[in-house]
Amino acid sequence: MKIRKAHITSGQPKTYNVYLHENKKEYKTLVAVPDIEWSISIAYEDEKEQLIHTLEHSLMERAETDEARELALKIVHWVTEM
Repeated sequence: MKIRKAHITSGQPKTYNVYLHENKKEYKTLVAVPDIEWSISIAYEDEKEQLIHTLEHSLMERAETDEARELALKIVHWVTEM
């Protein structure tokens, strides 16, 4: 498991701990942000643009729009570098 710090500059500056767990047997990555009570499972084959869209909409239920966009982009970057 990896823990990344997401420094959000949109609106009020915030820092979230983002937990990334790679499940190589199932070809998925579990992403969790406990501070906003949010998590998602991402398949390796998910397309990058679709993934950004999916994460952004899911995160908007827990965070402001700009904050959700910024966090989604950071998560996609981390997941695709694994």
